[in-house]
Amino acid sequence: MPHFAKGVVKFRRDVYPGKAELFEKLATGQSPEALFITCSDSRIETAMLTQTDPGELFICRNAGNIVPPHTNQTGGMTASIEFAIGALKIPNIVICGHTECGAMKGAMNRAALTSLPHVREWLGYSQGAVDIVEAIGPDLEPEAKMKMLLEQNVILQLQHLKTHPTVAVALAQDAVTLHGWVYDIKTGEVSAYDEDNKCWVSVEERYAGELLELMDDKHAC
Repeated sequence: MPHFAKGVVKFRRDVYPGKAELFEKLATGQSPEALFITCSDSRIETAMLTQTDPGELFICRNAGNIVPPHTNQTGGMTASIEFAIGALKIPNIVICGHTECGAMKGAMNRAALTSLPHVREWLGYSQGAVDIVEAIGPDLEPEAKMKMLLEQNVILQLQHLKTHPTVAVALAQDAVTLHGWVYDIKTGEVSAYDEDNKCWVSVEERYAGELLELMDDKHAC
């Protein structure tokens, strides 16, 4: 804990003064650009990965970056999604998986999780992705099979998102866009799901048009 306390002191002394205007603005409210759903894994640092400031991302984290399908039973993910889209009107939702995901390794063999009953049940929300991998990639090497699972799990959770009423309404009104990402911890690469072509490409390729427009705007300024 002294390490964390030292970090707080450094933040108050060295970091906060340089961003005081930003924090004063944030004290009056928030208007995030994206709901960012990712894993609880300590190796995923969302602000570093996306190079964003406080206030730009509304973040939900859990083991396996899972979105349970909507039911009438209230849960933390359900309530957070409802608030983010229904109240804050956030225009983008990103589900970001990652390599070396312990949750996905567990999902591959849920029967072995007898000592972690809640984890075993939670990972049931990824069972569809596991079944897909076993059906279309049974002969793949373990590394390739895990890569496919990471991707299929993100796609499955995007499907689950669409069952949430606030998301369904926003999609019908073209008020929200869904994004699927997988982050490679070792290389720093991020791949994104191209739903139109049903394939995974680099972030640079997936958002080439938007990135070019952003660069043009900067040059214009």
